[in-house]
Amino acid sequence: MSRRGGPTERVDAVVIGSGPNGLVAANALVDAGWSVILVETEDTVGGAVRSADDVTAPGFTTDLFSAFYPLAAASPVIRGLDLQDHGLQWSQAPVVLAHPLADGRVAVLEHSADDTAAGLDSFAAGDGAAWTELVAQWADLRDPLLDALFTPFPPIRAATRVLQRARVRGTLDLARLAVMPIRHFAQERFTGDGGPLLLTGNALHSDVPAEAAGSGIFGWLLSMLAQDVGFPVPVGGAGQLAQALRRRFESLGGQVRTGTRVTDILVTGGRAIGVRTAGGSTIGARAVLADVSAPSLYRSLLDRAVVPPRLLADLRQFRPDTPTLKLNWALDRPVPWSARGARGAGTVHFGVDVDGFVDYGADLTVGRAPRNPFVLFGQMTTADSSRSPAGTESAWAYTHLPSAVADDPAVVARQVARVEEQLEELAPGFGGSVLGRLVQSPADLESADANLLGGSVNGGTAYLHQQLFFRPTVGLGRAETPIAGLYLASAAAHPGGGVHGASGWNAALSAIRDAGPWGQVRKRLTRTAWGRILPR
Repeated sequence: MSRRGGPTERVDAVVIGSGPNGLVAANALVDAGWSVILVETEDTVGGAVRSADDVTAPGFTTDLFSAFYPLAAASPVIRGLDLQDHGLQWSQAPVVLAHPLADGRVAVLEHSADDTAAGLDSFAAGDGAAWTELVAQWADLRDPLLDALFTPFPPIRAATRVLQRARVRGTLDLARLAVMPIRHFAQERFTGDGGPLLLTGNALHSDVPAEAAGSGIFGWLLSMLAQDVGFPVPVGGAGQLAQALRRRFESLGGQVRTGTRVTDILVTGGRAIGVRTAGGSTIGARAVLADVSAPSLYRSLLDRAVVPPRLLADLRQFRPDTPTLKLNWALDRPVPWSARGARGAGTVHFGVDVDGFVDYGADLTVGRAPRNPFVLFGQMTTADSSRSPAGTESAWAYTHLPSAVADDPAVVARQVARVEEQLEELAPGFGGSVLGRLVQSPADLESADANLLGGSVNGGTAYLHQQLFFRPTVGLGRAETPIAGLYLASAAAHPGGGVHGASGWNAALSAIRDAGPWGQVRKRLTRTAWGRILPR
């Protein structure tokens, strides 16, 4: 049975959820002249792009979830919105990234590729030239490759441009990299430890282990973006990115309803016709775009009677990404790193050496809390001086826990202690600089943002079996759903996690095209495809 209701108001589209994808989708629709209401459960927009003041100590701004945005800086979707006209300013740390080791060595990714290369030569002669070669290859492929990454699947035009640039051999090398473990790729390219530390650390910004197929493309892509655009942050806190998107949307006539929870997507005749909120009101629309997790969409917001049984069965195999544990500190001074190269870095990786990446991944795979966790550390005042008083540092760190023990308070407490022990080893005196601390367990992250299921921050695992046309389940790899007029606009859809806005943009583009002159043809093709993939 469908859930029906008489709409009390009507617009062209309703967007559920105001994470970056929902905000981008809403902006794309108002740009097309649509009337749009964006509905958000929380009292502020942003989803996992939010910041807060004074939660660690007075005068300190803390990014509650994500913090550095190379994908946003490179994304043609985000760049095309001209958010600088709506108050967004970017800032960068003097150094992009550093990875200090216990023996005093440190791999550093500088803003200049030549400076990065010079540092890698200190690990092994010739490794600087290997880095420079990677950067040159990136520069040649950058634009068509990013277009292919952020375009609805399959990206035929963009892929053709990649082939034209790379030619046959280059395309084959890229295809090999796409399915290659980053550990093997790094070993092929570099003799010393510096290059592998940078590449593998960046690969582990996803949840794909260093020895797993597919980690190679993540490590290469994020490392090259770091060298290209750096790891920028919004001036004033991560939430300023979301607020700029909101201001742009509202300046074009869009409506935002915060503190309003959607309980049901209304469906009649196999088509979404609007939403019902917790307060009992309904909003009718010709399109509903859902910036929510895939399980929430199909199991909670829709009556299960309108969802193909095969899709519900496939969702049993849906795999979230590895739960995240996040720590936030207010420090009375900059972090006293022993390795000088880490002092000016916005992002610091630590806790493991090249082989330790493998041990860390193995622990997570078998369900052990890692003894030596790999840690991503953000020095936010170093990146943006507005984040805390002069001479202090607003800092955070995150690592991962196996899902089997992520809810165990004792395990969380041990991992917090272990991360701080690692910090004290690499930055003696760190503990004495702490003015305040906020710990966000995986459960805390989900409580603050319902899309972060179990503390998973990327909308689902980035393993190859849940990417492209396997995301979120076996299907078309697109925003369209089996329900006409309903579009998946979250990181659960291709191209997945990261703050790039492409999942929301692709959903809006599909809705606009379905309403256009070829819409009926597109809808018939989509229905036929879903009928083949999800036979009743």
